[in-house]
Amino acid sequence: MKEDEMLKIVVPGSTANLGPGFDSIGLAVNRYLTLDVRLADAWSFAPKTAEVSGIPRGTDNLVYQVAAETADVYGRRLPSCAVDVYSDIPFTRGLGSSAAAVVAGIELADALLGLQLPREQKMELATRYEGHPDNVGASLYGGLVIGCCREAGVDVVHIPQLDVELVAIIPEYELETKKARGQLPEQWPRERAVEASAVSNVLVAALLTKNWELAGRMMAADLFHQPYRRQLVPELERAEALALEYGAIGAALSGAGPTVLVFAEPGQGERLARRLRPHFPMCEIARLSVEPRGSRVYKLALEA
Repeated sequence: MKEDEMLKIVVPGSTANLGPGFDSIGLAVNRYLTLDVRLADAWSFAPKTAEVSGIPRGTDNLVYQVAAETADVYGRRLPSCAVDVYSDIPFTRGLGSSAAAVVAGIELADALLGLQLPREQKMELATRYEGHPDNVGASLYGGLVIGCCREAGVDVVHIPQLDVELVAIIPEYELETKKARGQLPEQWPRERAVEASAVSNVLVAALLTKNWELAGRMMAADLFHQPYRRQLVPELERAEALALEYGAIGAALSGAGPTVLVFAEPGQGERLARRLRPHFPMCEIARLSVEPRGSRVYKLALEA
């Protein structure tokens, strides 16, 4: 990057799991983390929206840490930059704020150093950093991502669009992923693991064949994480009941929560949001859509 240039990096937020697709299914949504990056004498991160008001301002920022680690992988060193940070992704609410920052860091290193990494390599780096491919995959690719992380590598199936509408029930309180993971058992009996895996497989098949009624049943039949996290997110049980009552596809925790997503068939999102709003007066009720594009980087000329 030259002195008279600026990078603009845009990364969508995401939801994950969709019920039983634990740590393996991600869906990009139309909330975004945006970075405006200029060369500078020292690293700095300036928050420009309320959602990121509490971010670290220097090299302890997650975006920098991921960018620096990416540079290290390729034996390179980052030039110092001043970064303006914009986001409308709620922090620690289950809509992929940290995953978006991880992807942004990789995109930042790639653009600053001219690495020209293929998307598959970015996916590998992001998954190794995050620990699972669902949120980072959705932020990187857009649309629906079904991924698997093994010692042998990261495998991903990307579906650019999923023909559903989304209504997010976003509580005021935060829920750290670490706390939500602490609710989960260390092991499952084989029979339960087989059943849970089968439910996840059928969910994917139902989504891809647009069998919405079956997809909703599989969301509710999750055995991997929602039964253990219900006590942390009281909105989930109410949302599931209302989804049935109002003819929605179904409801599921967004990632680890506390956001709950209610899925609707095309054309039903506005009506559904209107009917849900009175039931959750302490929550933000937001209509979301599937973001078909993943992360992107623009190189712009600075104004004189």
